[in-house]
Amino acid sequence: MATIHFNKEGFNKAITSGGITMVDFWASWCGPCRMLAPVIDDLANKYEGKAVIGKVNVDDEQALAMQYGVMSIPTVIFFKDGKELDRKVGVMPAEAYTAILDANI
Repeated sequence: MATIHFNKEGFNKAITSGGITMVDFWASWCGPCRMLAPVIDDLANKYEGKAVIGKVNVDDEQALAMQYGVMSIPTVIFFKDGKELDRKVGVMPAEAYTAILDANI
């Protein structure tokens, strides 16, 4: 499954759907974000049916970035039942994300 690109409505629906949702806050002009993109895409495929994995473009959805205090990108936030569970700022190895996903599926 391809990574989902969220707008505000889709984002709110995803994080409140139950289960775990992983959201990458990014921008097209951000070099580290482009480095992280293949990792996010691989995780979306690996966790299909187990977790919702998507992205929010901070240029398009500035209000969402502000609402969640995203000051640096990439920032990956994990949600469960509509509440923030954890966050990782900067580029991390895939294991940093899979550890949180695996512990909360």
